[in-house]
Amino acid sequence: MANYTKGTVKDFSGFDARADAEVLRKAMKGLGTSEEPILKILTSRSNAQRQQIAADFKTLFGRDLVDDLKSELTGKFETLMVALMRPAQLFDAHALKHAIKGAGTNEKVLTEILASRTPAELRNIKQVYQEEYEANLEDHITSDTAGYYQRMLVVLLQANRDPDGHVNEKLVEQDAQELFRAGELKWGTDEEKFITILGTRSVSHLRKVFDKYMTISGYQLEETIDRETSGELEKLLLAIVKCVRSVPAYFAESLFYAMKGAGTDDDTLIRIMVSRSEIDLLDIRKAFRRDYAKSLHHAIQKDTSGDYRKALLLLCGGEDD
Repeated sequence: MANYTKGTVKDFSGFDARADAEVLRKAMKGLGTSEEPILKILTSRSNAQRQQIAADFKTLFGRDLVDDLKSELTGKFETLMVALMRPAQLFDAHALKHAIKGAGTNEKVLTEILASRTPAELRNIKQVYQEEYEANLEDHITSDTAGYYQRMLVVLLQANRDPDGHVNEKLVEQDAQELFRAGELKWGTDEEKFITILGTRSVSHLRKVFDKYMTISGYQLEETIDRETSGELEKLLLAIVKCVRSVPAYFAESLFYAMKGAGTDDDTLIRIMVSRSEIDLLDIRKAFRRDYAKSLHHAIQKDTSGDYRKALLLLCGGEDD
């Protein structure tokens, strides 16, 4: 939903996959593991370059790099390094598969990915999911979810949001009025109106609808969603509205809450830092600094430790204070 501008991780200049493979093998060979070269290499190479390193590692040593990382590393640091090695095009499909596998569903992951990805990205995720797991993503999601939450996910999965461009002012007025009638003016809520409008209109159109809605109702749409809906549907609708307003701000908020209070939500922290590192992590950093009066770098430093912290700080790519 955003124009991607700035990642913190780019192609490493003077890249030599073979030399990197040799350094990684040396770091993991024999007794004990040297974590420093592993984290330095894997956080400073692009995902495409990491895949080349893995291919050369297998050619040179007849070993699988990811298997070696799993056997030599532990804990959150291992999880982060393995996540960095996942091919970029597979990252979201793997996260979704993991979220709906086994007992219980991780709705947080479904909401985050489906609310924040562009229609083109969603089409790609569906295709990769089909190829990788020989299964239909929509079928898997509908068998694990229910109600209006499921319907909103299905609408997003169609990836048929109107293309950005010309905004029809009459339709802006009409959509804002319909949302007002479906929520604030109605006893109960017409969830289907929210689902259709938020799931199919273009981003630039929706931004104007949100402004018009504020004029008509005196409320931000988020306030209405908060009052009129609940549970997973509420979280999903709010995520869509936030992503329409600003994808980087949405991820900055997710990172802030992942590190707020007692305990850190490391799954969310790793997923966002890895998946956005080549897309818009610099924009996320800027939004984090603006909205929470501290830098993302500072928050990571405070809430993590050891090699895991070092690797996250390198992915973060610098301080904003």
